[in-house]
Amino acid sequence: MRRLLRACLWLVLLLALWLLGVAAWIVHVGSRDEAGPADAIVVLGAAAYDAQPSPVFEARIDHGLDLYRAGHAKTLIFTGGYGGAKARFSESQVARRYALRRDIPASAILIESRSRTTLENLVETRRLLQDHGLQRVIIVSDPLHMARALRASKRLGIDALGSPTPSTRFRTFRTQREFLLREVYFFHRDLWDAVQHRISR
Repeated sequence: MRRLLRACLWLVLLLALWLLGVAAWIVHVGSRDEAGPADAIVVLGAAAYDAQPSPVFEARIDHGLDLYRAGHAKTLIFTGGYGGAKARFSESQVARRYALRRDIPASAILIESRSRTTLENLVETRRLLQDHGLQRVIIVSDPLHMARALRASKRLGIDALGSPTPSTRFRTFRTQREFLLREVYFFHRDLWDAVQHRISR
């Protein structure tokens, strides 16, 4: 019985260390800004309220515009579909309108309005990249979301650099904890999906 209890305690300890390690890695990836020369800046979608971006989405758009003005890329890609059946504008359309009002030329903007999830954002982004002969991109999202976005980009064969928003709207301990726990879950879900994909091959 003692050996069994000891083994269980070791397993619990190893599991806790593993989860802490995954969480630390997610935080580390979200703290790095890899912005450099690229063909396009991809702003991942977030909630929009009719024609207005949510505070989270606005922070992403603003950071994308800053990267564009700094000369990192000549093309902006806004992603995100319709938040509901009654939505007048898709997330990407809201972002485009926001950018145009800030003197970004329409010729520099590409959008897709089909996606609803991070993975779909990037699948549609890949289609736009192929259609327009673009390759390297800078992904813009929240710091704690960046690790998942870059994993999905790699899985889809997108040459991506990460540039998280310099500040996040998830400021309180509770919201940051919930966001991080969710991303830890998605890390393991993605890991499981990758294992299943390799087995099926």
